[in-house]
Amino acid sequence: MSKAKDSRAGLSARDIEKYRALLLAKRSEILSSVWSMEEGSIRRSSTELSTLPMHMADLGSDNFEVENTIGLVESERRILVEIDEALQRIENGTFGICEGLGEPIGKRRLEAIPWARYCVKCASLHEAGQLFHHEAEAAAEPEEEQDQDQEEEEGEGA
Repeated sequence: MSKAKDSRAGLSARDIEKYRALLLAKRSEILSSVWSMEEGSIRRSSTELSTLPMHMADLGSDNFEVENTIGLVESERRILVEIDEALQRIENGTFGICEGLGEPIGKRRLEAIPWARYCVKCASLHEAGQLFHHEAEAAAEPEEEQDQDQEEEEGEGA
């Protein structure tokens, strides 16, 4: 394997193509799923126009199903956005690089979630609301340690 064919994430051209194929397959699967859910919802609402009176419990159940479908579709659409952004990262050569620390994301994580933008550590921080894009220093060491380091540097400079 030559250096020129490796990405910054340590992924070979073959690895990158494998992840691109995984992303495209998942994208196709989600689009099909979203289309089916939307079609099923439209088909169901148009066929249920009947002259029979509807029981309130049935109406509540129907409303729940519609809201649940809308939630699922929205969740799938968010993943589609993540997949499209991962495909863009492949194009610009940043795929597999953690957006928090700027280090390679492990292959096992990319196998499980090929659209991952963070390593496991940064993903946990991001989900807890403690990490936002491009906060490498904040992710590398906790805030208390940063404050201590800053105080030590100031003390040495005095």
